[in-house]
Amino acid sequence: MALGQRLEKITKAPGLILAGESLTLDLCGGLWLEAHRTLIVSDLHLEKGSSFAARSGQFLPPYDTRETLACLHEAVARFDPRCVVALGDSFHDARGPERMEPGDRALLAALQEGRDWVWIAGNHDAAVNEGVGGRYTETLSLGGLSLRHEPRPGAAVGEVAGHLHPCGKVAMRGRAVRRRCFVSDGHRLIMPAFGAFTGGLNVRDAAFEPLFPNGFTAHLLGDGRVFAIGRTMLARD
Repeated sequence: MALGQRLEKITKAPGLILAGESLTLDLCGGLWLEAHRTLIVSDLHLEKGSSFAARSGQFLPPYDTRETLACLHEAVARFDPRCVVALGDSFHDARGPERMEPGDRALLAALQEGRDWVWIAGNHDAAVNEGVGGRYTETLSLGGLSLRHEPRPGAAVGEVAGHLHPCGKVAMRGRAVRRRCFVSDGHRLIMPAFGAFTGGLNVRDAAFEPLFPNGFTAHLLGDGRVFAIGRTMLARD
């Protein structure tokens, strides 16, 4: 039996109930809250390529910002949100906005037009507080949800966070698939990284254990659909 057939197939964007709020896990890696007309994305890491070039002379293709914004544009066009929340590490460093190409800056401004745009501070971009439109905050409450960049230690009912860039790996019969994923235990949710140049941390890493002591489900972003996979089916790197 093919690997995909062994997974729990979800043929349309799956939903979760978290702190009484209905959440849609979208294949793009964004989170859609229909009741609030709000789209949430995390860890865009815009201008990561130019940051590597400026700091270490390591030249990466300078198109990560454009690619990330193009994916975000598709999601915004599809959902037409009233509000967009970028859940921290939206820029790879505090000077990222200064390095944006004029065309990328114009695309970002077009995405923001006519809607509330909220930047939540992350560990990479906490010093960014002006110059890219929108409003800035450390955390945001939305209905029963608490939106922040880094998950808090211990139980946190209704918390939606990013920071960890979760990825899930499934290995069967000598074949392995590793994909970005949402992670939830029904009480809190960790978002996948949205940025084009972002790496990922395996959900079996020790960093996830104190956040989900009673287990979790990883919702892997697959080819054309999302797969919900229990912790015991996930492999370590």
